[in-house]
Amino acid sequence: MRSEGVFVSVWHRVASVSEIGPNETKRVRVGDELIALYNCDGDFYATDDTCSHAEASLSEGWLEDCEITCPLHGAIFDVTTGKPLCLPATKPIRTYPVRVEGDDIFIEV
Repeated sequence: MRSEGVFVSVWHRVASVSEIGPNETKRVRVGDELIALYNCDGDFYATDDTCSHAEASLSEGWLEDCEITCPLHGAIFDVTTGKPLCLPATKPIRTYPVRVEGDDIFIEV
């Protein structure tokens, strides 16, 4: 959202805590953005859902110890920072702030 040429971020409710078990992922959509939501043992994180290497859906990958493995070529990213941890990915993925209020999960976009 823009207001007089200034970018304004907005919090969006995207899921319930009860929808995403420990060490599970969920793909959510906020406007045109596809976002991967992760439950790392009760802490929630969000990144772009698209791998920076080959455009695969990260929410279809494997989550372990806050690291998501891309299902296409095996690139691994730290979901807390978006940083690639191994080849073939060399570019980070975008992360989004997450907050939990009761059973509701919000992402700032």
